[in-house]
Amino acid sequence: MSFRISVSGAAAEAVRTAVPALVDDLVASGITALDPTLWGPAAEDESSKRLGWTESVSVSRPLIAEILALRESLNAAGVDHIALAGMGGSSLAPEVITQTAGVELTVLDATAPGQVLAALNDRLESTALVVSSKSGSTVETDSQLRVFRRAFEAAGINPAERIVVVTDPGSPLEASATAAGYRVFNADPTVGGRYSALTAFGLVPSGLAGVDIAELLDEAEAISVALAVDAPDNPGLVLGAAISAATPRRDKLAIVADGTHIVGFADWAEQLIAESTGKQGTGILPVVLGTEAPELALDLPDVQVLRVVDDAGTELFADHGGRDEIRVSGTLGAQFLVWEYAVAVAGRLLDINPFDQPDVESAKIATRGLLDAQPEPEPAAFVSDGIEVRGTPHVIGAASDLGSAVDALLEELGPDGYVAVQAYVDRLALPQLAEVRDLLATLAKRPVTFGWGPRFLHSTGQYHKGGPANGVFLQILATPAEDLDIPGRPFTFGELVQAQASGDASVLAEHGRPVLTLTLTDPARNVDTLFDALR
Repeated sequence: MSFRISVSGAAAEAVRTAVPALVDDLVASGITALDPTLWGPAAEDESSKRLGWTESVSVSRPLIAEILALRESLNAAGVDHIALAGMGGSSLAPEVITQTAGVELTVLDATAPGQVLAALNDRLESTALVVSSKSGSTVETDSQLRVFRRAFEAAGINPAERIVVVTDPGSPLEASATAAGYRVFNADPTVGGRYSALTAFGLVPSGLAGVDIAELLDEAEAISVALAVDAPDNPGLVLGAAISAATPRRDKLAIVADGTHIVGFADWAEQLIAESTGKQGTGILPVVLGTEAPELALDLPDVQVLRVVDDAGTELFADHGGRDEIRVSGTLGAQFLVWEYAVAVAGRLLDINPFDQPDVESAKIATRGLLDAQPEPEPAAFVSDGIEVRGTPHVIGAASDLGSAVDALLEELGPDGYVAVQAYVDRLALPQLAEVRDLLATLAKRPVTFGWGPRFLHSTGQYHKGGPANGVFLQILATPAEDLDIPGRPFTFGELVQAQASGDASVLAEHGRPVLTLTLTDPARNVDTLFDALR
């Protein structure tokens, strides 16, 4: 089989108690049959138009020939580099697909000026840009399209020969792209962004970059029959119960890449899980731990450990060594489809709608308000070693330096809480900033998540506002060395990323979440200062 799962401890007990009812209620076959009633009356309208992902393999097959033909045409024109402008599900799936296949794809899911400039300056003469936006109105993607179009024109390149668009039929982007002469691939409007890995959003950029996308669909198809059967060994039912039905609840899922050949899978799963389940004060918080997970994060009573492994033999699944955990193994295409079923099942068990994202829009509205009003920046409460410090009153009220501000934030952390680090910086210039996660975990002795802004707004951002009110938030911003204007817009990329951070901070504060915002005015030097304070 193309997917295997093994459970022990609390996860095994959750499967034993929850799966029989799921089988009796015909949940697996109901999902496959597009039954919108499985998540209750309140979710029925949304779910009735969001179950197309169960048919993605068959619906997407005809795209393969079109994508391969376009790839050959681009290659013949000297294009050998694909860049992708997209956010959330539009970028996370192609990123894991291409990384796992060992194929180059430049993923631009950022608004930090330095990161956008780096993409613009990388082999423009031999680059084609894929612009992916389900709604066709995503501000980040629109801004990236505008600067690439200008750069192509300035280089004497016809943008219509280099820009490819993936969007829903009838979106504003479809209309403008068609008028401009761009190649347009319509996505399935019955599939939400985070469930779109096996649709045009995952396949077009990956296929153009050189991935064998037919094989990816074959991998998913190989597990599809098992997912549709109402049986106790259905992997979608087993995984859905294991991650959501433990008693007492384990609402944090530590995802560990443990020798798997799949690169970056947890980042894709993070969005699917958090955005689908984090609402109505409940949810599952994915905690991406990478390959070397701190033991501290694996021994907490509210944390369920999940290891993504390679199936090198039955010994991986025969004995967990007494550990309480879930292990999954499989091909990438199979993983995509199993997890989509599992999260839909978890939504039923948690009594929430797994297909909406009611709190994602709040940060977008706040950002738009700041961009329209262009207010003066909020003054820093104080500056510590070149780092500007701002935050909610309880966090910075008694703080006088960087260390005491961090201490004050962690004092707001409850026994079942978590710390979310949100880095609105150029991650190509400051990749080491991700080390903040483990430093904070040592201090807090609680789970710590790390997200690059603004892309996390399209994933864990929903959980932060809609999930349990037990998170504390550390925002890290950086003063850009160089800003970049956006053609046709009254704001720059630097102003956009600042508005996104400020807008999200204001929404978090309105929800009663503690926030500490640190702005690095000299990023290269300030990172060491921050690390020293956390140590």
